[in-house]
Formats: sequence, structure tokens, C-alpha cells
Amino acid sequence: MMLKDSKIYVAGHRGMVGSAIVRELRRQGYENIVTRTHRELDLTDQQAVNGFFAAERPEYVFLAAAKVGGIAANSAALADFMYENMMLEMNVIHAAWKNGCRKLEFLGSSCIYPRMAPQPMPESCLLTSELEKTNEAYALAKISGLKYCEFLNRQYGTDYISVMPTNLYGPNDNYHPEHSHVLPALIRRFHEAKVGGEPSVTCWGDGSPLREFLYVDDLANLCVFLMNNYSGNETVNAGTGKELTIKELAELVARTVGYQGEILWDATRPNGTPRKLLDVSKAKALGWTYSTELPDGIRLSYDDFLNNPMRAER
Repeated sequence: MMLKDSKIYVAGHRGMVGSAIVRELRRQGYENIVTRTHRELDLTDQQAVNGFFAAERPEYVFLAAAKVGGIAANSAALADFMYENMMLEMNVIHAAWKNGCRKLEFLGSSCIYPRMAPQPMPESCLLTSELEKTNEAYALAKISGLKYCEFLNRQYGTDYISVMPTNLYGPNDNYHPEHSHVLPALIRRFHEAKVGGEPSVTCWGDGSPLREFLYVDDLANLCVFLMNNYSGNETVNAGTGKELTIKELAELVARTVGYQGEILWDATRPNGTPRKLLDVSKAKALGWTYSTELPDGIRLSYDDFLNNPMRAER
């Protein structure tokens, strides 16, 4: 287990997941936390990453850095998503191993699982059939990261683990109108429609896909829990075990924001994977479960959006 004075590096500490992990670590009394901004350390630069690890020698690493985005962003920049994610994760994992890191935790995404995976999706269904095409590049990069952790464990006896979150939301999210994920995009869209007095809002797809959402502070709690309580080659799913349609989600966000206009659907736009629900029985068996219900989390997220105007510009 991590000691309270253990040296801990959180890669991606300015992002939604990384910042939540830093909050959770501090809440639990860990203060020897090392961070670097992108300007201070470009994780795609192998030489720079090697130099950082050689100088700092962190004992524990949370690898939460990633290039992320929704369907539109992934589809428009497939090569960029694959290259940047594979470079940064390989650099960090390799440098951690070369410099004697005691334990590393790799943060992935539920998009690693097949498009038509059994529902709910168990960790064991990885690589059993083809991926969803709209985020295939990102998924392949994440699969490579978790497999590299597994292969280091098998070849060199390291203690590197991975966790695969479902759709995340919460403080420090990205609310960009084109490059964000569905929930923050809906928050921004309905807020702007309310302020602008728009009679209707058009959403992508037909609203039928089923999705699961996890509040990011709950994920951070699980990440610290796993670092202290789990070792193994197989990843651990992070979710709630609950799902709703995108149509139901849009209606819930609209009510939370206070938008009273009509919600329309553009079926010419892609839906993405029909259903994405994680099997979270493994995390539960280890002794962990989430605590933030979706309506409460959306209210907290909307407050974050309203109280951080600069974030709304991203």
C-alpha cells in the first residue's frame, strides 16, 4: 500500500480525471504528489519523459493523461488520437519500469471493448470481436497501454494495473461544443439554448443508444482504492452498473439546466455503439461501489460549468 509520504506522480493532473485523483489523494492525506503541466513536460517526448523519471523517481504513478474527445473529435482526427495516446502512454509506462516505479495504474476507457460485446461487458470480453469504428483509434491505443502493463508484469514481475472507466463527467470537464463527450456537450447546449431563448435543441442520432455514466470523483476514489488493494493482469471495470438512453439523458440534463423547449433528433448523425454497460461485479467483489447518483452528479456538473466560465470556452 502507498504510505502517506510516498512519492506519487499523477500524469494529466489538469484534466478531469487527473485533477479528481489529486483531490482524492489529498483528501486521504497523501501530500507528496508530483505533477507537471504539458508545457513543463511533453509526455510524447521520450527523452523528456525519461529525464523526468530519472530525476524524480516516483514510487507510484497514476497515468491519467490522454488525448480525449467525443464521436466528432475521434472521427475527425483518427491518426492524431492513435499516435498521441500511444506515444504518451508507452513513454510513461516504459520510463516508470526503467526507473524502478513500485506500482503504476493505467487509466483506459470502456471503448476498448467490442462494439457488440455481451451486456453488461465483463473484463474478459476484451479482443473477442471488432471495435466500434467511430473511436477505433483511441480504443486501440488504450488496449496497447493496458497490454503493455500486462506484458511487463508477465516478463519482468512488475505490479502494473489498469482500470477501465465507463463514460465520465464532473468537475473540470471539457464543455467544447464539438470536441466534448455527450454529457458535458448537452449541458452546454441546453444552457445556451435557455439563455438564448431557443425554441428547440437538435441532438445527434435518434436517442436510442444506452449509456452508463460515472461521476469522476467516484472514479478517483476507486483509483486510489485499487492502487492500495488490487494487483493483477486483468483490468478492472469502473462504473455504476446502471444505464439510460441518450434520450433520457438529454431530458434529464434539460430539466437540470432549466431548459423548457423541444428536443429534436437528427437521425442522419451517428449513434455510436448501441449499448455500453460495464459489468462492475469485479470492483464490487473487491469491496468498492460508487456513491454519486446521476441526477446529483449532473447538478454538481452544471454548477461547475456555471462557476467556471473559462472552462465553458474550451
